[in-house]
Parts: sequence; structure tokens; C-alpha cells
Amino acid sequence: MEELYKKYSTLIYHYLYKLTNNAEISEELMQDTFCVAIKNLKNFNGECKISVWLCQIAKNKWKDYLTRSNKIKTIPFDNIIDKLLLDDTILDDMNEKDEKLRLYKEIHKLDECTREVFYLRIKGNLSFKEIGEIIGKSEGWTRTTFYRGKIKLKEVYLKDE
Repeated sequence: MEELYKKYSTLIYHYLYKLTNNAEISEELMQDTFCVAIKNLKNFNGECKISVWLCQIAKNKWKDYLTRSNKIKTIPFDNIIDKLLLDDTILDDMNEKDEKLRLYKEIHKLDECTREVFYLRIKGNLSFKEIGEIIGKSEGWTRTTFYRGKIKLKEVYLKDE
């Protein structure tokens, strides 16, 4: 289990940090995630990658946290969006800070599901199938959601030019 922790703890921490934007909460939820994983490792059937399984556990721990703290279902993605695409190639062509800020604002306007798909696809480098497994939707649904979101962003940029 120590090997599993060493290999995936950073990924899970960053995933949780993007959801919470709080280092302490992310650390606590990451520890909870691995506790659940240890208890349920014998139930892992290998139908998905272990990283996807761990992200699903982490997401459930985050939802539990929201319920416990009365922040049910919605956490504003204000600060998450600011960090979402910083290292992605989409932003390579956007040299000016104002353009990046504009993109973040537009992504923030997308519905919560689309924002989550964007994050998992771009920052998490996950396949549409893996994203679907994490959020409980089909591969086709995640692919369609991602591309519809891209179309919405493109329409905004074309309209403003």
C-alpha cells in the first residue's frame, strides 16, 4: 500500500486541491481517500485504472465533506479556474495575462458538469472513458460535454472579435 500511496498521492492531492482550493482540507481528504482505498483494495476489480478508482474515492470524500460542512453540491470554481489551465498547451498561444483571465472567466460561466469535464480532461490528462468513470457518465457523454463546452467558448471569442 505504501507503493500505491507514493505513486498516486500527489495526483490525488492536486485533484482534491482543485476541488477545495484549500491545502489543509485537501491533505485531510487525501488521507481519508487512502484509508478507504486500503480498506477496499480487495474489492478493486481492475475494470478501470487504479488512478481513476482513487479519484472516484476522492470525489466521494469531497462530497461527504461538502455535506458535513453544509456546502452541499456547489463550491464556486472561482479560484480553481484561475489555476486550471496554467500549464496546458491551449494557453501556449495566449501570451497576455488579460487573455488568460478572459478564458478563465468564460470557463467559469460553463455549467458545473462541463467545468469538471474540462478540468479532468485538460489538467488531469484523463481520457473521456476515465472521466466518465469518475463522474458516473458514459464516454460519449463526457466527449460530447467537452466538445460542446469548447464550442461555447469559441462562440464567445468569435462574437467578441
